[in-house]
Amino acid sequence: MKVLMLSKLAMVAVAALVLTVQAMAQEASTRRIVVSLEDRKLALVVDGQVQKVYTVAVGKPSTPSPVGSFTIARRAANPIYHHNGKTVLPGPGNPVGTRWMGLSISGYGIHGTNEPKSIGKAASHGCIRMAKADLEEFYGLVGVGDTVEIVGERNEETAKLFGDPEKPVAAPAQQPILTAMAAPEAAPAQVAEADNKNPILMATR
Repeated sequence: MKVLMLSKLAMVAVAALVLTVQAMAQEASTRRIVVSLEDRKLALVVDGQVQKVYTVAVGKPSTPSPVGSFTIARRAANPIYHHNGKTVLPGPGNPVGTRWMGLSISGYGIHGTNEPKSIGKAASHGCIRMAKADLEEFYGLVGVGDTVEIVGERNEETAKLFGDPEKPVAAPAQQPILTAMAAPEAAPAQVAEADNKNPILMATR
């Protein structure tokens, strides 16, 4: 009887240890999001391995995307968009689409769009835009605190991630170079919150 009890306790202990190790492994995995402004592509890299590559829209020359290393500071599903006194509820006309991932640099984020033809172009006000299906998939794969590296000019890593460009793409003009990782800050993009699912956002788009 005692042997049976000890055997059951040992099995429970082993199961608990396995679950703990799995949890630690999940926490230890590192996610990096690399955005190449020249390629107009975004790569999700987990533990050094490319998981997904998406085509995105980036800032146009007059309103370029910032260059540097940031983090995802906040996330919102079905955001309410608010800018310059204009409020747009969730739906097809929402300029930031169905998901918002605010970066640790004020006013910039990764989000959807109500202009799907802009994807693959330098067309935004500085944010990174994604197609709806890609956005919703990507949103489920990343979290607050993940690193977002926005690269202005192609380098060895972006060449490896995205391959040769299909055609030469001019570098976005006058990219502001932001050094170091901006610290997450209170969301200036969030003016108010109606509820957890529908924060009111102020964003550059």
